[in-house]
Order: sequence, then structure tokens, then C-alpha cells
Amino acid sequence: MADQDFYTVLGVARNASNEEIRGAFRRKAMEFHPDRNKNPDAEERFKEINEAYQVLSDTKKRGQYDRFGKAGVNGGAQGAGSPFDGFEGFGGFGDIFDSFFGGASANMGRQPRRGGDLQQQVTLSFEESVFGAHREVDISRLEPCNHCSGAGNEPGTSVDACADCRGSGQVRRSQRSVFGQFTQVAPCHACRGRGSIVNSPCSICRGGGRERRKRRIEVKIPGGVDSGMQVRLNGEGDVGSDGGGSGNLYVSVNVQEHNLFQRDGTDIVFNLPLNIAEAALGVEKTIPTVDGFDEELKLPQGTQPGAEFRIRNKGVPHLHSNRRGDMRVHVDVRIPSSLSGHQRELMEELARSFNGDEPTRPRNGKGRKRSRKKETEEPVQNDQNSDDSADKGLFDRIKEAF
Repeated sequence: MADQDFYTVLGVARNASNEEIRGAFRRKAMEFHPDRNKNPDAEERFKEINEAYQVLSDTKKRGQYDRFGKAGVNGGAQGAGSPFDGFEGFGGFGDIFDSFFGGASANMGRQPRRGGDLQQQVTLSFEESVFGAHREVDISRLEPCNHCSGAGNEPGTSVDACADCRGSGQVRRSQRSVFGQFTQVAPCHACRGRGSIVNSPCSICRGGGRERRKRRIEVKIPGGVDSGMQVRLNGEGDVGSDGGGSGNLYVSVNVQEHNLFQRDGTDIVFNLPLNIAEAALGVEKTIPTVDGFDEELKLPQGTQPGAEFRIRNKGVPHLHSNRRGDMRVHVDVRIPSSLSGHQRELMEELARSFNGDEPTRPRNGKGRKRSRKKETEEPVQNDQNSDDSADKGLFDRIKEAF
């Protein structure tokens, strides 16, 4: 098979890309490496695979090979470069070899492992989310075993160093191949990487060193939290193993809706209903706040629907800060869907006033004859102030009607 085509050796087409050639080489090398494949011809096949890759992975050599065959590359790539250069995607041949035989695990002994994190949820009222609260949550977590103090052995019994690994938790085995001597490092099976042997496991934790207990944890929730946020309590999760640290407890917050207020970031939004007379004339309103104290807000005449007014520092506190957002009062001018008879008369009178017609008429709906002026009578100058007073009086009557 020494004269076999390099493309055939790797099992790729002649127009294969560099990535395809590299992938094919890795698969073939894994299959025929002498330390993994014990067939008599595995070593020879591995050399051919490496030779083919050394040529086809080099653009210049590949071009010469395609034109002139092996003669164009002076007999291939023998002696050119390291026979393990093709494993660069695995961090070098040493890394991939270690992944086969365990040699990469120079620290395969029992390593400290951090404990698991725990999750819990609390529900807060709107006011509690603004000003903060204290809650108690019940959790079930792994803690050091009380009976054996986390050692894993029954109290009063001995813990001996492992005879196989001599307390290191690792065993090393050397293998010799055509490429030299390789050392395999793996966790000790006798002690499972602990380095010690427990002759009499704890009767409570069965040698694990941990047991599950129920605990009630007090959680301080800061002001300004919102639904979906989490409060982290460091070290309140499961205890670690082999000297590892404890996990954390994460408390998720769910905030109930309020019947008056909505939240927008650090601002609190309050919808203030107004009737059309109040919006037109202006009015002073008492506004409730989340603090529990009312605020007086004066709305000017001609307040438009959708207008907003701010009451400073009556919103939600910024997390980890003394600053607070604002309270935004959103004006909702409500148009009545039905009117009483008196309200309708007033609205019709207001409409005529806006259109410049006579401001009043008898309530029986009958027209009133106008007196003709004498031709010699001087024209009367309109008094704008009197018209304004009439409109204002009409507005007041409408306001009272609503």
C-alpha cells in the first residue's frame, strides 16, 4: 500500500477542501494509531496517513503532487515536520493522545467541587417592592453531616491512605510505542480519587459527608425591586464537596399589581379622571401617593386629555441609591356617554356660546322674539368681559351639573 494515492489514503475527493482533509486525517489517525489499534499493519497505515496529510495540507506540496504525483514532492513528506503536526485543532498531538489515554488529566484526583445553587420565590405587595421588605423562605439544602462532621466515616473509625495511589488519588501507567514512551494518568479506582479509604462509612450519610436538611432563611429585600429580579444570598446553597465552597440561594421576586398605581421604571404612574368641565376650568385635585400621604395638585384651565404632571420624588427608589423616581399624574378626560336633561341643556347652551350665538334661551325650548332697534339708536359696543363672565358662569353651572 506504499504507492497508494494520498487522496485514497485519507478517503477524500481530489477537490476536497482543507477542512475536509484535516477532518479526514483526524479520523484516520484516531482509528489507526498503534497505541489504540493492535492490528499488525496499524503502524504502517498510521505512517501512510501522516505522510498523506503532510502533503495534502500544504497548498504548495499539494499542487506539485496533483501535477507530478509523489515524484513532485520528493517522495512525500517523510522527515518534514513533526509526525503529530496534524492535530493542531486539538491543541497538539499530546492533547489528543491524552484524551485517548487519560494523560491530560494531570490533576485527576478528587478536586474541590462547589455546591449547587438553590432557587426560591417570594411575592411582594406593590408598596413592599417600593420600600423593601423582610421575608422568610423555607429551603431544603445539603449540609455537612452532623454525625460524622462531614468526614464520611463512622465516628471512632479510622481513615487509611489508599495503598494503590499512596494517597495521591491518581495512578500512572507508562506505555511504550514506536513514538516513544507515554504516561497515562487516571483517577485511582480503589479510592475513587479521594486518596483515602473509608473502612466504615458513616451510617447517616453513607460516606458522602453531606446530608439534606430543611432550613428557614430570612431574606432582606431592598426597596426598588421589580418582578423578575433576583436577590442573591451568597453561601446559602448546598455545601460543596471535598473542600469546595457552598452554592448560593437566589430568591426571585414577584410583585402584585396595585389598583391605583402602575410602575414605569422608577416612576409611578397614576391615572387621574377628569370631567370636561374640570379640564376646561382647571381644578385642584387630591392625589394619593404610595407613601400614604396625599398631595395637592393644581391643574390649569384648558388641561388637555393625555397631559402629564409630575410630583417629584414620589416614585420608586433607585436600587442601591437614595434617589427616587417621580410620580407621573396622567390626565384622563372622560366624555359622558349619557346626559341628564339639565346637563344636556347646559351643554347645548355651551355649544351655542362657542359658536357665537345667543348664550341663553328659555328652558321650554320656544324661541324669543328680538326687539327691533330704532334706526336712530346708536350701535351698542360689545363688552368682551361680560361675554367671558357669562361663559365662566355657564362653565360653573356645567361643572356643578357633573
